[in-house]
Amino acid sequence: MTMPYAIDAIDHVVLRVRDLERAVAFYVDVVGCHIARRRDDLGMVHLRAGSSMIDLVHTAGRLGLRGGAAPDPGARDVDHVCLRIAPFDEAALIAHLAAHGVAPEGPAESNYGARGDGDSLRFADPEGNVVELKGRR
Repeated sequence: MTMPYAIDAIDHVVLRVRDLERAVAFYVDVVGCHIARRRDDLGMVHLRAGSSMIDLVHTAGRLGLRGGAAPDPGARDVDHVCLRIAPFDEAALIAHLAAHGVAPEGPAESNYGARGDGDSLRFADPEGNVVELKGRR
């Protein structure tokens, strides 16, 4: 069957979080996202991640309550989110993360993704969601 459309890219990923402001600070200060819009009425913050978005939804907010109770601290709603970055300088990335008290899994390993193989580092956000930063090979 031929599809009437073609998938271009990931538009956005929505993560449910227990501490919205802590998560926002992490994705802005550590990951490098930028706040695009706040929707306090919904308990949501839209973050710009390159040409994509990461939406953070407070589990106690209007939207977050639709998903039920927050997962236990050792559980996750999503396995991981992978963000393409350039350049991929492993030493600089590890130093940046360490300055924020974040220890990535490492050393970097090659992973396959939407644009082929590339080195990547993984680390957890304050809610236990795993973020992968991946460069070009």
